[in-house]
Amino acid sequence: MTDLVDIQLVDDSAKTPDAQQIRGWVAAVFTTLERSPLALTVRVVGEEEMAKLNRRYRGRDQPTNVLSFPSAGTEEPPAPPGEPIILGDIIVAFETSAAEAKQQGKPLADHFCHLIVHGMLHLLGFDHQTDIMANAMEALEIKVLAGLDITNPYEDGVGEDKNQ
Repeated sequence: MTDLVDIQLVDDSAKTPDAQQIRGWVAAVFTTLERSPLALTVRVVGEEEMAKLNRRYRGRDQPTNVLSFPSAGTEEPPAPPGEPIILGDIIVAFETSAAEAKQQGKPLADHFCHLIVHGMLHLLGFDHQTDIMANAMEALEIKVLAGLDITNPYEDGVGEDKNQ
């Protein structure tokens, strides 16, 4: 499984979670959802790059904490037998995430893990466009995080921004 996850730590901060830790978080999502591992890329970038991506793909002229870019569309043929399905890319802005964790009084690694889980669920087709969809997605996030001994990020009412 670990060879199917490409980790690109563009932000070279010493506080950035290491690649092995990120791979563990990814594996936890697949295990919790009882899904076969799929290939994906996780990139940790600076605020400037994230702001450019957010502007280009979402029309918002500011950095955000996490963006997900699914690879597979219904128009693409499935992967050949024995080949991994390319799930997509998750981009995390380190500075934004670190500032949020500090503001919310959460350990950086816990918040960062939550963002990875959140991004992966988007790649797997989950969304939070309606309250029902948001509640279902949050329940899965909480379940995955609990399996990693990370407290419910929504307990204090300071979870993900549903507009992201």
